[in-house]
Amino acid sequence: MPDIAIGVDIGGTNIRAALVSDRGEILTKLSERTPTDPLQVLERVIAMARQLDRPDVAGIGLGIPGRVDVANREILSGGILNLAGLNFAERIEAAIGKRVVVENDCSMALIAEMRIGGAKGYRNVAMLTIGTGIGGAVAHAGSIYHGHRAAGQLGHICVSQDGPPCPCGRRGCVETFSSGTALRRHIAEAGLSAATVGEVFDLAAAGNDDARRVLRQWAAPLRAALDNIAATMDPEVILLGGGLGCDAARALADLPAVAPWFCPAILPAKLADDAGVIGAGLSIFGNAGGAAEKHVVLVNGVPASGKSRLAKALSERTGWPILSLDGIKNPFLQHIGPVDRDFNRTLGKASYQAIWSFIADAPASSTFIVDAWFGFQPKAQLEAYIADAKIARVAELWCKVPGTVAGERYASRLKDRLPGHPGAEYVQELVALADRAEPMSCGAVMTIDQTKELDMDAVVAWVSQVFGGS
Repeated sequence: MPDIAIGVDIGGTNIRAALVSDRGEILTKLSERTPTDPLQVLERVIAMARQLDRPDVAGIGLGIPGRVDVANREILSGGILNLAGLNFAERIEAAIGKRVVVENDCSMALIAEMRIGGAKGYRNVAMLTIGTGIGGAVAHAGSIYHGHRAAGQLGHICVSQDGPPCPCGRRGCVETFSSGTALRRHIAEAGLSAATVGEVFDLAAAGNDDARRVLRQWAAPLRAALDNIAATMDPEVILLGGGLGCDAARALADLPAVAPWFCPAILPAKLADDAGVIGAGLSIFGNAGGAAEKHVVLVNGVPASGKSRLAKALSERTGWPILSLDGIKNPFLQHIGPVDRDFNRTLGKASYQAIWSFIADAPASSTFIVDAWFGFQPKAQLEAYIADAKIARVAELWCKVPGTVAGERYASRLKDRLPGHPGAEYVQELVALADRAEPMSCGAVMTIDQTKELDMDAVVAWVSQVFGGS
């Protein structure tokens, strides 16, 4: 399996793109100024991805500034740079031919910090990235927390209802006081000659009262926002990242928390501006925090329940490979010729074992779709295979149809079935089986009414939620 991905971090100032290994190593990196026109941003991302692409690239992770509906790969809104309404994922997939994962840019940075950076070993983390604006992300129990769709917009915590207007439509968000853009405004309003925050620190250390006041104007609203985060989320640690994260942590040193209840560790992130591209690359390989996870989708149902159609549709949306019982068994039937039902069942058992052996040998961070009628073997056998393959999360899509429908569909396809599959004598048995069959329930289960049109948006959103948004 490929162990290299392309990570792209779209910032308000720069677009960064890199080849990233599944261990978080940057192999090649590009950086360009961010255009102001959203369509030009899309064109630049495609061009940079093409420049980095190679045959063993597993996919492209894309960090987006603003609110992102991860399950549906939809950009809901933006701030300083608004990319809402552009089908980034679909357009880049069409242009590059690789699977694309989209996520909020700060969430991508948090993925990297939890895997190899300042939050490694922590499971409950809040992070703010301080740059042109302020991004936010939250991890709960080791995975990025998305809430209903786009949780974690911590830069839009209101710290003053009479404050400056914010691109989100409100006033006084912490972004309007404590971002890099706000810092430049504070410096200009104070009449300081400093061009960088480092120069402001130097002036403050030399006793310049205006410089001290600028640092307080910049950091005090951030302290209020951090106290609110601590009170509502109780994270183990709050990370400050982005280009100004370390400077913000330094400025906060003179502004301790007011209330002793709300005192999580506040630390600078370790990966600086590389966090976004690293996390974007790692998002292709699985879970946000800690080791990568192996996932499996069980597309389960009696024969003629619509499993194969659903499995194919899910694979087309996600890029995950399909392993099907008939896909392994049918080539043997083609070469062996007609067999009786007992031999057909033996081939089925061997094919079932082969599927799980393949999954067990695959690397962590792999996700597979398994298309089968799992009820032909005991549940204990399936549980053993799942354990041996070290599957972290199981999502089961239970294809439900009335017995009469299954029977009619099976009968209509008899002419297309290879010799060795049960014939017309199986139809009545299948009718009774379909009416009493139940899911295996080795993990989360979603029942799909296969007499209705597939709602693939709902299916993909549900599977993404089960897998932690990966």
